[in-house]
Amino acid sequence: MRLIYSLGILLYGSILRLIAPFHTKARLWTEGRKDWYLHMSQTVETGQKHIWFHFASLGEFEQGRAVLEEIKKKYSDKKIIITFYSPSGYEIRKNTNLADYVFYLPEDTAENAKRFTDLIHPEFVVFTKYEYWYYYFQELAQRQIPLLMISAIFRPEQIFFQPYGGFFRKILECVSYFFVQNEESLHLLKENGFRNVGITGDTRFDRVIQLPLQKKEIPEVAQFVADHPVLIAGSSWPDDEILLHDLAGQYSEWKMIIAPHEIHDKHIQSIQELFPAALRFSGFSAYSPEVIRSAQVLIIDNIGMLSSLYGYGNVAYIGGGFGAGIHNTLEAATYGIPVIFGPKYHKFQEAKDLIECGAGFSISGTAELQTVFAEFQQLEKRVFAGEEARKYVRQRAGATAVIMKYLICKKLL
Repeated sequence: MRLIYSLGILLYGSILRLIAPFHTKARLWTEGRKDWYLHMSQTVETGQKHIWFHFASLGEFEQGRAVLEEIKKKYSDKKIIITFYSPSGYEIRKNTNLADYVFYLPEDTAENAKRFTDLIHPEFVVFTKYEYWYYYFQELAQRQIPLLMISAIFRPEQIFFQPYGGFFRKILECVSYFFVQNEESLHLLKENGFRNVGITGDTRFDRVIQLPLQKKEIPEVAQFVADHPVLIAGSSWPDDEILLHDLAGQYSEWKMIIAPHEIHDKHIQSIQELFPAALRFSGFSAYSPEVIRSAQVLIIDNIGMLSSLYGYGNVAYIGGGFGAGIHNTLEAATYGIPVIFGPKYHKFQEAKDLIECGAGFSISGTAELQTVFAEFQQLEKRVFAGEEARKYVRQRAGATAVIMKYLICKKLL
């Protein structure tokens, strides 16, 4: 199985290198790892120990951010290295002030794991939610370097828990401690012989409860919104935008702000084809006051504003539920507004919880979206759902404090 795993890693990297000239993300992935050892060895201070945080992508960075911030605030003398697997995380956070160095994670091979670990001398390592790399984990275990999984979540259908999953369970055996999000994850691990596990919840709650306090005022959005009710569509994809188009025609008194997951020209153009009269944020200064007043839709064609945009909304629509899975619902919920999303939400504990407490609403098409939205025309129902969302977020904060206590008790800090 190890041979098959290694061949899979090799094949995946080879495919990305092959398509890199024609695919932006593949090009960033490959170029970011080119001559990685030379680049890192010339950058990292020789002989210095580091705390190593790894994130699959941007969402996982935001998930682990509260722990990063706490360590940076209380232990400013510690050196921190962040690695990302995905370009969508690295390219956006490569200049974060929460780390001394930010790199792409080299491919998971025995040689790469050894050279990388030799180079950075980790005191301890934190992985967030998922990503389990055989050679890196084995290298850390052999060196007895503590490895923590925070905000981890497991499901019965994962390969770790299948009869043929022995090789992958060996990867889990390298983890020093699992801080899991829910009871199901706890029971799955314990049923498979793991006792180094405890429920802390999701560290994202500690991050998102701060967002309303840190909200950036956006004058252009305030002018566009004026005194209208507002739907904020966050991280939308084409399937989501088609539904929003159908909805907009039914509720002309509502303003709609669409912040798509991808902002390349082709995607923005497709949104403009659905909403010909829509304004673009990048060109806002060119619009007259009359045009701004009459416009129903504003397209956000940049990155980094979404967590503040939700503060202008009365209802949020979270994209991705008709694709691989929904995006971040908590950034909207923390502002005390109800959240709507597509049918692919079952991998996300917070989405299931929001539905259960009456703050989240899953829809499978236009008819269901319009039914849910019709309910929100009643102010009391909208306010009730929003308050339940806010309460849910506040009640689940605190995972970071538990993790920090563990690090201190184990004398890792």
